[in-house]
Amino acid sequence: MIAGVIAVVLLLGVVAYACAGGTDYGAGFWDLTAGGAAHGERPRRLIDHAMEPVWEVNNVWLIFVLVIMWTGFPVLFARVFLAMWLPLALAAVGIVLRGAGFALRRPAERLAGRRLYGAVFAVSSLLTPFFLGAAAGGVASGRAAAGATASTDAWANPTSVLFGLLAVATTALLGAVFLAADARRFAAPDLDRYFRCRALGALAAVAVLAVLTLFVTHGDAPYVWHGLTHGVGLVLVVLAALATCATVWLLIRSSGAWSRLAAVGLVASAVLAWGMAQRPYLIPTSLTVAEGAGAHTTLRWLGLVTLVAVVLIVPAVALLYWLDTHGELEGLTDADLRRTGAGDEG
Repeated sequence: MIAGVIAVVLLLGVVAYACAGGTDYGAGFWDLTAGGAAHGERPRRLIDHAMEPVWEVNNVWLIFVLVIMWTGFPVLFARVFLAMWLPLALAAVGIVLRGAGFALRRPAERLAGRRLYGAVFAVSSLLTPFFLGAAAGGVASGRAAAGATASTDAWANPTSVLFGLLAVATTALLGAVFLAADARRFAAPDLDRYFRCRALGALAAVAVLAVLTLFVTHGDAPYVWHGLTHGVGLVLVVLAALATCATVWLLIRSSGAWSRLAAVGLVASAVLAWGMAQRPYLIPTSLTVAEGAGAHTTLRWLGLVTLVAVVLIVPAVALLYWLDTHGELEGLTDADLRRTGAGDEG
């Protein structure tokens, strides 16, 4: 019983990181595609302002997931990191370089330095979610089974590639939706349109990739496919489809905060659908929740520590998100977006 509860907590942690951290990765994706220094100056100013208060905090959810995983399900942790150490190592390097690039590009005095750090930040924002998604695809397709060794097939297979591309597309969607709402709040209608158009394009990519993933998992990850097309998994897939329609409608109407909720609901429903499709397995057909769980005493203490963490951390993080999305931390006007300092010329 307690192992099942901890497994649900682990899944909810993955959902939180996919939504909160995914929004930051998506902002980095649009930074990468914003264009040259002149054309991309205003979008990048908005991206910097939107990410600055929360980009470090969002990694709390990743740490939470890792702690629950290696403490509560050590067998799962060992198998996943053994079979897919390369994509996970590349993702970890990407996380570090991404943070360094974002932190260093603004104070850099020379244009060449800002461009270098900006490129590191943007490229890492693209590659990191891809490798994390590829690792998740390897788990979903059962390629981290007992005895599995590190190999390219563990993460460079049809399911993993589609999971990776889907991760990139969903982060791009979340980033564009949140940035469009910020632009609307800061009275920058051109940037609102700019990011809403990109959000609609990312949403179309998510829809296409999701359909392709369903087709591919039918043959490559049959257990997960069955879970996605039956029972609770199917209900969550339908909810994700409804959230997709709602997101489209709200983006067309430029509804701001409501489009954020719809996009988060879409991603959360999709991740939950994957998790529920695997039950009762942590790794489909080879490792159940009960088999992968740690000692009962360890799980009890982990549950207690998790409860304390939720009581202390979740309200604080929720307050930070609320303050950030409601513009209570720092004001920004369209004049700020248009201002070019002496250090920005060139």
